[in-house]
Amino acid sequence: MTDHILAIDQGTTSTRAVLFDRRAKVVAMAQEELPQHFPHNGWVEHHPQDIWQSTVRTITQALRNAGKTIHSLAGIGITNQRETTMVWDARTGEPIHRAIVWQDRRTSAACKALYEAGHEELIRSRTGLLIDPYFSATKLQWLLDHVEGARERAKRGELLFGTIDSYLIWKLTGGKRHVTDATNASRTCLFDIHRQCWDDDLLELFDVPRVMLPEVLDSSGEFGWLDPQLFGASVKIAGVAGDQQAALVGQACFSPGMVKSTYGTGCFMIMNTGERAERSANRLLTTVGYRLNGVPTYAMEGSIFVAGAAVQWMRDGLKLFSDASETERLARASDAEHGVYLVPAFTGLGAPYWDPLARGAIFGLTRSTGISEIVAAGLQSVCYQTRDLQACMDDDAASRAQALRVDGGMVCNDWVMQFLADILDLRVDRPEVLETTALGAAYLAALELGWFSSLDEISALWRRERCFTPNMDAAHREQLYAGWRDAVRRVMS
Repeated sequence: MTDHILAIDQGTTSTRAVLFDRRAKVVAMAQEELPQHFPHNGWVEHHPQDIWQSTVRTITQALRNAGKTIHSLAGIGITNQRETTMVWDARTGEPIHRAIVWQDRRTSAACKALYEAGHEELIRSRTGLLIDPYFSATKLQWLLDHVEGARERAKRGELLFGTIDSYLIWKLTGGKRHVTDATNASRTCLFDIHRQCWDDDLLELFDVPRVMLPEVLDSSGEFGWLDPQLFGASVKIAGVAGDQQAALVGQACFSPGMVKSTYGTGCFMIMNTGERAERSANRLLTTVGYRLNGVPTYAMEGSIFVAGAAVQWMRDGLKLFSDASETERLARASDAEHGVYLVPAFTGLGAPYWDPLARGAIFGLTRSTGISEIVAAGLQSVCYQTRDLQACMDDDAASRAQALRVDGGMVCNDWVMQFLADILDLRVDRPEVLETTALGAAYLAALELGWFSSLDEISALWRRERCFTPNMDAAHREQLYAGWRDAVRRVMS
């Protein structure tokens, strides 16, 4: 029977395939690390072939782990690293360049020029975004300008642009569908989130030919059918969302004011704002949370570029430990008054600072500082950055969230979650299903397949595994946070 949904979660540092049953339980999964390439300072790239092959392999392995075949699938959901930009041949599918990852900073000068030319208000009013190398438009412009013949080929309709979801759908359907969903489109800096369409003024500003853009669909719908030559059967691709919006759905944050924070490579805190595209006074982003039946639900988002990536750097760059699971033991062994601050501005600072030229640093080192203290500081940096976002979000919303729902790889660490609750002075709820991003993609597919008739039915499935309540003295909390703000000030350009 076709009683399972496969969610493809193509992230920045790994690709996952997760099989869910009708009760939204994980049946099996497979994961494969994804190589990143750093050709120059501040540049981050992926090889498209690595993305595609890891997707095929993890799908195959997940089905094998579950003892299932492709015929067991009712549908497929896709969630993806957002903003990462690709251009490929419309006939052969051959990429013209490596994918430029969302973390990449190569277009900092171009963004500065746009800002100085006075274009920020146009961009912000139409897209809800700020001028920053983070988003896809300047990445796409760079590819068209720097790959020989690319712009002429694009104008002739020979090249296609897409974020990773579009590329995977194109490949999975055998080149039959060039589509995206509204959440991914809203991260390109080319999409009017109010009119829900590609914006001609922005296309002209970034010199992007309209013919290379994908069709924008709802987050739940018919995105195409799996090419039977790939796995032996044709299965509907029924749900698509960018990873952070998929996590919003997976955490069942369907009411205005509900907030989730995902701790993966980066950290992304999103508040549902309902039918209103609220504009932040604190340089947070306005974005599409999800779009169903043609109606967008909006969200306010704070984006932190480095969260789990700091753990990866401490593991692979500094060699402080061999596995991320060791960080909780090391942090618990640290001096509680260590006074060390690690600011992980490896690719600049995201919200609310938006400084692409900032770079990372460690402050407060003494002779008593050891591996445990540096690891603790690295973990705490994620919590401090979340508080930065919380302060902005509370101010913009004029009311405080009652709790923060968390997910992502880092939330397994109880020490981090307790410090997060302490520094936020807020209850932190960890769900039973931690594969929340994949779960959101599965829920979106399930809506299209008729497994659920409403979002309320999905909400009823959310379960809390554990809550962390704050128990830190208020004066100590503010002292620690003041030290963090001072450290951030020191790294800003």
